Amino acid sequence: MNAISQAQRAYSSDSAPIRTIRGTEYDAIARITYQLKTTAAKGPDGFAALVDALQSNNKLWQIFAIDVADKGNSLPKELKAKIFYLAEFTRQHTSKVLARQENVTPLLDINLAILRGLRTGNE
Repeated sequence: MNAISQAQRAYSSDSAPIRTIRGTEYDAIARITYQLKTTAAKGPDGFAALVDALQSNNKLWQIFAIDVADKGNSLPKELKAKIFYLAEFTRQHTSKVLARQENVTPLLDINLAILRGLRTGNE
């Protein structure tokens, strides 16, 4: 074993890094937002990929809605109501995008605003 590999082993973690719930949420939203943005940029030729991205985004917001509706959720009532509203808006707007009546920009704006809020909360 050479000195470089010994140094890499000494400074590498044997276990997975500790992740916060907020960090996990951030990563999920960021990944899906990137997927939405890149597939939307492909235009009509990328519609099938956009459908997959929209479904992922919708599932994510459905999870958020279920979470804030849970009695054990300790977020303030007003914040829970806002998140639930955004989940409902996302569901309705996604239907319009799938029907080719709207574009994904509002969905991207919502996700980006949530990402900013999660990032600010980590500092």
